[in-house]
Amino acid sequence: MRSKIKTGFNFKIVVYIQGGLLVIESLFFLLCAAVALYYSEQTVTYFGISFGISAILGLTALISCRGASTSIGKREGSVIVTFTWIIFSFIGLIPYWLSGNIPSFADAFFETMSGFTTTGATILNDIEVLPKSLLLWRSITHWIGGLGIIVITMAVLPIFGFNGSQIYSAEVTGLSKEKLHPKVSGTAKRLLLIYLFLSAAGTVALWLAGMNWFDAVNHSLSTVSTGGFSTKNMSIAYWHSPAIEWIIIVLMTCSGINLSLYYFLITGKIKRFIHDEEMRTFINIILLSTFVITISQFGILDFALADLGENIRGNLFTVTSLITTTGFVSVDYSGWLAVVYILLLLTFIGGSAGSTAGGVKVIRIILVFKYCYYEFKRMIHPHAVFPVRYNGRIVKEDIVTRMLAFVLLYVIISLLGSAFLCFSGLGFEESISSMISCLGNVGPGLGHLGPVDNYHAIPSFAKWFMSFAMLVGRLEFFTVLLLFVPAFWKK
Repeated sequence: MRSKIKTGFNFKIVVYIQGGLLVIESLFFLLCAAVALYYSEQTVTYFGISFGISAILGLTALISCRGASTSIGKREGSVIVTFTWIIFSFIGLIPYWLSGNIPSFADAFFETMSGFTTTGATILNDIEVLPKSLLLWRSITHWIGGLGIIVITMAVLPIFGFNGSQIYSAEVTGLSKEKLHPKVSGTAKRLLLIYLFLSAAGTVALWLAGMNWFDAVNHSLSTVSTGGFSTKNMSIAYWHSPAIEWIIIVLMTCSGINLSLYYFLITGKIKRFIHDEEMRTFINIILLSTFVITISQFGILDFALADLGENIRGNLFTVTSLITTTGFVSVDYSGWLAVVYILLLLTFIGGSAGSTAGGVKVIRIILVFKYCYYEFKRMIHPHAVFPVRYNGRIVKEDIVTRMLAFVLLYVIISLLGSAFLCFSGLGFEESISSMISCLGNVGPGLGHLGPVDNYHAIPSFAKWFMSFAMLVGRLEFFTVLLLFVPAFWKK
């Protein structure tokens, strides 16, 4: 039996690619070191050490495994993607840990994994005391984890001399893996350009609305990646600016839409953008949820009709922030009574496939409802054929099966994880919401883990467990969990 396990696994190419990715990570450390030097911060030393460790490990891997076979299968793709997030997080925590700003190793890992998976859950009680270079590093972890460390790298993979379609398939989330170019690297380049444009446009807009350049850059990186790390303890509420809130709302919404659709929009395929079923459903969920919450507040909150516009904006901001799994806060929604469970449902749904958002994804929710509806029709008309359609096209049965398996697995892991967190000492509300939050890469939960609180007080082993949940959720379960299936390693 043992001879059948781990047969034909291309270990050298895995190490080689990991080495290349570590070299890329080292360049971001160098950028933060330059920022630390500009602001005369002591963290320049710690970013220098991080740069050295990352660069040396990366170059060693590249040199020792050069000439490796360029053959990459599903096993190699899954290992590369999964271990990239883990290795990046272990090395990415070094500046936090060595500087003493996060003295606990478990806390430093949690913060870093939360950054790279764009979860945005934090253990920091006072964000504003952090050096600017560390604040920028938090936002950068969001940004390079948002579109995907691997997808970003796919744009330059031809330099390494091989096709990385298996890596792309393992990393890209959701059912929709739109090819914008015959080559995977071409698709990745186009997605990266769209990502860069949204980041730059967001930065300029926030600066014009009143943020300084540093805050504008950080919040644009966090918003486009749907991450949610802020440079202020009060998050977006710090500015009390309707203009900033509207810009963030628009940017979060744009980031929650399949990025491929923007390419179609740019190339003149406007109908394909406008008539996309997932995009329209996503927008409608946001508008309907905002309307329902606003109406319900007349019964649970005491505010004047003159404040209606402000409340609508706050509700729209909260709904958009949670359904896109960004996690920014403009109002404290923890006192909204039963309405918070609508918000919890939104974090479960998540954004669009092909976006930087987490959650189950809107496309899966659409197909679940369609499948259930047609199942009822089949019961009434057993001899009739009712294929599930999406955007006017018939969805293959195997795709529907995988979709149902994913949703079922999502629910099961959410329940089991919540039960585990209950045993760790968290309250029932905190356990359920934090598990859904971590799996969906949202950030804030409910109760003592709500929008004005953080994850500092939870036990260390619960933080390690939540970090794993963030990773599993970011890579949509199968990429990570397949590594624990013995059959996956057989020939």
